[in-house]
Amino acid sequence: MSRKLITVLGPTASGKTPFAVQLAHALGGEIISADSRQIYRRMDIGTGKDLSEYTLVGKSVPFHLIDIREPGDKYTLFDYQRDFHVAYQDICNRGKRPFLCGGTGLYLESVLKGYHLPNVPVNPALRSRLEPLSLTELTEILRSYRPLHNTTDTDTKKRAIRAIEIADYQSEQSPPPNTSSPLESTILGLQIDRELRREKISRRLQARLQEGMIDEVRQLLDEGIPPADLIYYGLEYKYVTLHVTGELSYREMVRQLEIAIHQFAKRQMTWFRGMERRGIPIHWIDAALPMEHKLEQAFSLIGTEGYR
Repeated sequence: MSRKLITVLGPTASGKTPFAVQLAHALGGEIISADSRQIYRRMDIGTGKDLSEYTLVGKSVPFHLIDIREPGDKYTLFDYQRDFHVAYQDICNRGKRPFLCGGTGLYLESVLKGYHLPNVPVNPALRSRLEPLSLTELTEILRSYRPLHNTTDTDTKKRAIRAIEIADYQSEQSPPPNTSSPLESTILGLQIDRELRREKISRRLQARLQEGMIDEVRQLLDEGIPPADLIYYGLEYKYVTLHVTGELSYREMVRQLEIAIHQFAKRQMTWFRGMERRGIPIHWIDAALPMEHKLEQAFSLIGTEGYR
């Protein structure tokens, strides 16, 4: 049986994980996560790990690249590419089918297209020059290097400084050879109606708050993780940290966070549409369909391409 990669993607709250787990369970597969925040240990509620979802009828579907780093560590796209290929090769070597599942578009595209990314070192001198500048000034500097397609690069000063550091490094290097080959994959995307997506996001946010997301952030801060490091991770960790440190009231934290998650989901879909324009075909499946209907469509797509 062919071990060609199967990719499951979609915006937040589309139900990617349970769908991918059902597929992997049926086809003897293992899942490689493509989520930029689920790599961190003890960041569970805010990232929506829901590890119980990886168990079906008493049998666990193995997963990779979740809980592999400590909070506060800086994990780069270069790190992800390296770790993905180690996990991918391990799964294939053991005769299992690899699944790639997540919503971090840059992670997904980098491994599917085989982008070469250098391991950009820290530039202390550049950082010291940039640190006194405002976020607006940093944004203008970054714009001088390249168009700002990814707005998360300028979400915080820390992100903007790192983005400038990478852009500056790349501007001084000769174009390197492409050392990673594109991966052949059937890509299944879960498409969810905008209003349903908004409803699920709002409901899920309230559930996470009730499950103890604020206490989770307090615990991380009590461990000695600097607030700036949690804010760097964005979304839940940014806004809850601002609340815990007294910069936002509870009501304002919830309001701003809900808006930010809706905007994030919209950016995810924009990225996925961009992937299609850049030559990556995505087979879209209605996320609102019952699971058995989604699986039927997936098996049909997999089967028609000759490697079911």
